[in-house]
Amino acid sequence: MVRRVAVIGAGVGGLVSVKCCLDEGLEPICFESSEDIGGIWRYTDSTDDSRVSVYRSIITNTSKEMSCFSDFPYPEDFPSYLPHSLVLEYFRMYAQHFDLLRHIRFQTTVLSVSKRPDFTTSGQWEVVTETGSVRESHVFDAVMVCTGHYQEPYLPLASFPGTESRFKGQHLHSREYKDVEAFRGKRVLVVGIGNTGGDLSVELSRVAAKVFLSTRSNTWVISRVSDHGFPCDMVSTTRFNHFLDWLLPSALTRRIRFRKFNSWFNHTNYGLASSKSSKFKIIINEELPFCLLSGTVVLKPNVKEFTENSAVFEDGTTEENIDVVLFATGYNFSFPFLEESVRSIIDDNRSLYKCVFPPQLEKPTLAIIGLIQLTGSIMVGSEMQARWVTGVFAGRNKLPPPSRMMADVLKRKPPVKRNPSERENLKMSFISYTDEIAACAGVKPSVLRLLLTDPQLALAVFFGPCSPYQFRLVGRGKWSGARAAILTQWQRTLKPLRSRVVDDNSDSS
Repeated sequence: MVRRVAVIGAGVGGLVSVKCCLDEGLEPICFESSEDIGGIWRYTDSTDDSRVSVYRSIITNTSKEMSCFSDFPYPEDFPSYLPHSLVLEYFRMYAQHFDLLRHIRFQTTVLSVSKRPDFTTSGQWEVVTETGSVRESHVFDAVMVCTGHYQEPYLPLASFPGTESRFKGQHLHSREYKDVEAFRGKRVLVVGIGNTGGDLSVELSRVAAKVFLSTRSNTWVISRVSDHGFPCDMVSTTRFNHFLDWLLPSALTRRIRFRKFNSWFNHTNYGLASSKSSKFKIIINEELPFCLLSGTVVLKPNVKEFTENSAVFEDGTTEENIDVVLFATGYNFSFPFLEESVRSIIDDNRSLYKCVFPPQLEKPTLAIIGLIQLTGSIMVGSEMQARWVTGVFAGRNKLPPPSRMMADVLKRKPPVKRNPSERENLKMSFISYTDEIAACAGVKPSVLRLLLTDPQLALAVFFGPCSPYQFRLVGRGKWSGARAAILTQWQRTLKPLRSRVVDDNSDSS
């Protein structure tokens, strides 16, 4: 019987895990190595701290209505896309509202998590922590690992000969980037065109002498601002669109999607992507096309090698006098505190049942929260995982036998291990994955049933944004405010824009 649960990390995954444990009557203790909540969203100027944090200018790629916790909407006066300060403020409001802070032990590092000698019968874990210079050993019935996947910078210098042996300029990983001042007046090469690479290229272009952006990927660039000025994810992430993707042949849906992307600007003309490419990534950036159009950012192919002060590219071209190379090449995840027998079986999230449970364990008392890449908000996916996991710990939700879980893992697992820079290829559909976990937790809404009982709500659920509130309509944790939250989400989106109201019927200038 699970009672005491260790939660490792007080970022997004840790906060929702503590809250979900309390909802199930469990006793969580959260261990956070830093002095505060927020994880990567708690910005710091320091690059010496081993903790990864966002850069100063970051703005969320998912809108507030599509990335909030499912029973706790963002304040209506918050903008749709948020700087890190407002995201952290929201986390503080959430923690205070549900009284989570008293369950968190700050400045406490987890040194080891290992099976107890009687694990095959008890499923218990021994957790060793260190606070200051004081070490403690604890026994827990279950463990939720919530350290995320932005942990160790992935810096593939071996793929770029000459970076360390010949190049005399500076090279660094995007983790060390905080703001533009250190790059003023310099010629900068950004390697990698994910969301981070795109954002930093645009920002650097305002102060650098020149910015080059190197990529080997076919990349489609979309804007946060969609039809009629609404947030892109609210317009595109709907159950209706998801149904069309399922119904139509994949080749046709890809063609429709590419045509939609190219309606903004022709990606082939910009050297970004071809409509014939089968492998591609999608990034969100409103300003990058203009930077390319104005020449403040110059797109280049993959780097072949570095010389003393230049970069040689695979197409044979060379850019001289490069001062700084900024690698936006992603992160590795690791769980150094897990005992080797457990750590060795987690290659990536595809090694886990539903990206959560290691299927080889004799008892399902270890869960990995937030080790996912979705086409929507990871906050929503992490919360859904935590709801399901705590239901399993409480005995409400049942897992299949280990053999069936292992078979499911082998069916989904890619044949080769991929690099973090190729994560985009491993992204899962936000609706598909969240629905899958919601079904496991018994909280997936039925549109057909709603159509019979509440047609207005059913239409909003099917044709409107697939917002997190949908997963509070039924089942354990049902929230009485979910229906109203769904029907008023567009009003909350427009509220912060109403700082000046224009009368369409007025002739005044």
